[in-house]
Amino acid sequence: QVQLVESGGGLVQAGGSLRLSCAASGRTFRSAMGWFRQAPGKEREVVASIDWSGGSTNYADSAKGRFTISRDNAKNTVYLQMNSLKPEDTAVYYCAATISSAVALTRGEYRYWGQGTQVTVSS
Repeated sequence: QVQLVESGGGLVQAGGSLRLSCAASGRTFRSAMGWFRQAPGKEREVVASIDWSGGSTNYADSAKGRFTISRDNAKNTVYLQMNSLKPEDTAVYYCAATISSAVALTRGEYRYWGQGTQVTVSS
């Protein structure tokens, strides 16, 4: 089992920044990781994903140019730096892990999930 704990969410004004962290523990392995979000009344959607090495990343169109996913494998932690935040970025953000090393683009590829952290962007 892998446990994932997100932190760093909060309330921020439009145009501001937040950095989310996801700490992994338990049976860790060479897994690709991702950040998802779910707004009220909407489906959970992928925001960004990263492979085991950190050398390959992928972003949703809504995140390109504003968000950056990174990881520190020595600390078993994945980050999501979010800049130029917009009210439409308001959602619960989830960290997720796969059981493969290659970057994963779809929700079904992820095996483990964190409990989520709320991000609220005020206008």
